[in-house]
Amino acid sequence: MTSLSIKSVFFLTLAVGFTPSFAGAAAGPALEGDLGPPVGPPIHAILTAPPNVPPPIHRKHPAKVIVELEVRELEKEISEGVRYTFWTFGGTTPGSFIRVRQGDTVEFHLKNHPDNKMPHNIDLHGVVGPGGGAASSFTAPGHESQFTFKALHQGIYVYHCATSPVGMHIANGMYGLMLVEPPEGLKPVDHEYYVMQGDFYTVGKYREKGLQAFDMQKAIDEKPTYVLFNGSESSLIGDNALTAKVGEKVRLFIGNGGPNLVSSFHMIGEIFDKVWFEGGTRYQENVQTTLIPSGGAAIAEFHTVVPGSFVIVDHSIFRAFNKGALGIFKVTGEENKLVYSGKEVDSVYLGDKAESLAAVGQAATATAEGRLSLEEQVKAGEALFTGTCSVCHQPNGQGIEGAFPPLAGSDLLAATPKRAIPIALNGLTGPVTVNGKTFNSVMPPMSQLNDDEIANILTYVTHSWGNKGIEPYTAAEIKAIRDSTARPAGAAN
Repeated sequence: MTSLSIKSVFFLTLAVGFTPSFAGAAAGPALEGDLGPPVGPPIHAILTAPPNVPPPIHRKHPAKVIVELEVRELEKEISEGVRYTFWTFGGTTPGSFIRVRQGDTVEFHLKNHPDNKMPHNIDLHGVVGPGGGAASSFTAPGHESQFTFKALHQGIYVYHCATSPVGMHIANGMYGLMLVEPPEGLKPVDHEYYVMQGDFYTVGKYREKGLQAFDMQKAIDEKPTYVLFNGSESSLIGDNALTAKVGEKVRLFIGNGGPNLVSSFHMIGEIFDKVWFEGGTRYQENVQTTLIPSGGAAIAEFHTVVPGSFVIVDHSIFRAFNKGALGIFKVTGEENKLVYSGKEVDSVYLGDKAESLAAVGQAATATAEGRLSLEEQVKAGEALFTGTCSVCHQPNGQGIEGAFPPLAGSDLLAATPKRAIPIALNGLTGPVTVNGKTFNSVMPPMSQLNDDEIANILTYVTHSWGNKGIEPYTAAEIKAIRDSTARPAGAAN
């Protein structure tokens, strides 16, 4: 993980003659990775919430490091207007980032908050010992467990809960990363960030509003509702986007908590200079996409050359645009037309992430409380239209001449406004005449959208661009058409 030669950098020739430094341990042969007993007073580890990373370690000797991690079961937002009960290490998904040095002796304290309902433990993949610590850390609510280990192997390691049913605990967000730095440390960079992918299984469909419960059958069948970075659709977009300036070097610590899926991690418009694959000590150069197995991790480094919004995705691409595995890396600075002459990435790639979806969440809250106003519904519909419909119909509703009919001032919508519902749900193929002009194209079914999303979009369209508007569309009438009409073959349920 340093800039030395490939042949020498990752294989350390360690001194011999040390004995394990755990209290009460019997003397024995030297262990690879044991760099001697702790030096100096104990150090309390700095833990950080994603996407932040603790500061680099500048010590030149092993130390005793105390890690205190608390399990919290918290209801949080998984998508705009959608709540989920996460089980977390440190109050976030993924859990707190842990950073130690190879050779450190780690005294680990796992606390289970008294308000929690479930017992938990922790399996750290960077631990050599039964269960990676799980056998020593089973902790009931209101209790604390402690165990000690020596960080013998450098690398980036996943940790997760291993209490039965293990898959359920992981699926509810119980995973994180621990970095074990090599003795010489890591080469300095301008930014370090922490990103972890996970798949989530809810009873309700994708973006179905309200509090959603865990669906065990979906998890067993490996059919996730969401695939997310850092536990939420909004974790790495808008004001939460990762940032850098042109000319800076960036290091990403990337993990995959699973519990089921392999990640095809990719940043659109960027090439990783180096990727330490599978979290180990070997790297590949000039990498476009890197595979990260469930329960695995990687380190990726790159330098920024041009400004813009660089989209982070799982390149199993439906996961990005239909399940949420999408983030933004925002680079600011001077353009370099010799490298790239085009415009910044826009809604064609970002989808509805190009606009803040806060209005969608506000509309969902208002609907649940029985106070949704026309203005709130129109704003929610505008945000959804921008990412779902504006590429073909254009942001101003004018469509594309000879290809896609206009929605602005549409005589079809004015004459038969309710016809828009089956068109949105089931698509439209073949000639259609709008404002005296005939268009012969294909509108695919948008039945993957929820009833409230379609209602919001249609309400926005019929109250914009000179359309006179009718009574707002409701989720109930969208559902009635959905239930009474057949989807075309291949359309989403």
